Amino acid sequence: MFWKKKKDKDKSETWGKAARTGKWRSTKSLKDKLDRVFSMYIRLRDSKEFGFKYFRCISCGRVLPFEQADCGHYISRTNMALRFSEDNCSAQCRSCNRFKDGNILDYRQGLTRKIGEQRVTLLESRKHETKKWSNWELEQLIEYYSKETERLKKM
Repeated sequence: MFWKKKKDKDKSETWGKAARTGKWRSTKSLKDKLDRVFSMYIRLRDSKEFGFKYFRCISCGRVLPFEQADCGHYISRTNMALRFSEDNCSAQCRSCNRFKDGNILDYRQGLTRKIGEQRVTLLESRKHETKKWSNWELEQLIEYYSKETERLKKM
């Protein structure tokens, strides 16, 4: 054979202390985990009124089983400054969130009833902000929303 396979290096030698302790995580994996935890928190928060078994869609107003809830964003998730804002997110039925592109006009009306015109206008004014989350911030948010989710589940 004209080539030799190189021996794989131990990654913990090259990646430093974080790799050896297992605390190293990519920003993408932290965002994905925070998305799951935050989504569960929002859906539980908005189903509290119905004993966590049902929820009311912010856009169409239908009352549906909890399992059919999505975490809908008024301002798109691509806006990192508002992606994890509690005012920007509400429980939404899958039909409105996925097939009607968020049903934004009805979402705005429902959100205005829920949090008031002034806070909705503030959200809209923050639409063009930029934000780069650090890993530490994401970890803190994961911890906070995990605790809040557990608290709501115990109610």
